[in-house]
Amino acid sequence: MGQLRGLSAACLALRWALPDVVDHYENPRNVGSLDKSAKNVGTGLVGAPACGDVMKLQVEVDKNGKIIDARFKTFGCGSAIASSSLATEWIKGKTVDEALKIRNTDIAKELCLPPVKLHCSMLAEDAIKAALADYKLKQDPKKEEPEKKAAKA
Repeated sequence: MGQLRGLSAACLALRWALPDVVDHYENPRNVGSLDKSAKNVGTGLVGAPACGDVMKLQVEVDKNGKIIDARFKTFGCGSAIASSSLATEWIKGKTVDEALKIRNTDIAKELCLPPVKLHCSMLAEDAIKAALADYKLKQDPKKEEPEKKAAKA
């Protein structure tokens, strides 16, 4: 127990209370990038100006609409990295429509995020939606999002 003397009780409690966050932070899954110019790769880039977290999440989708790979790069706290890592794990193997059903509340619950860190799971949900929106746009570039059409008018 002597080796633990330098760590605060709060730090130790947090490490045992949030093992999934620590695991995904210390051993993040699917870190990296995919070829953003590929037609079957969607890229989502989202950020939270209040805390400075930025997430890039990419998905690779096969011809049947199934997500066969997912990668992320996140600049942020451990909870943001853990949320990105978990999100990529969850979306791989799902269809585009199934992945769109993943909610930030599911991510937060799985990682046991405290209320002050819920924005990290919200970023992960937004990154999934943004990556899949980019993928869908690449499949049919003539179908622009209504907001983009309105902005051009």
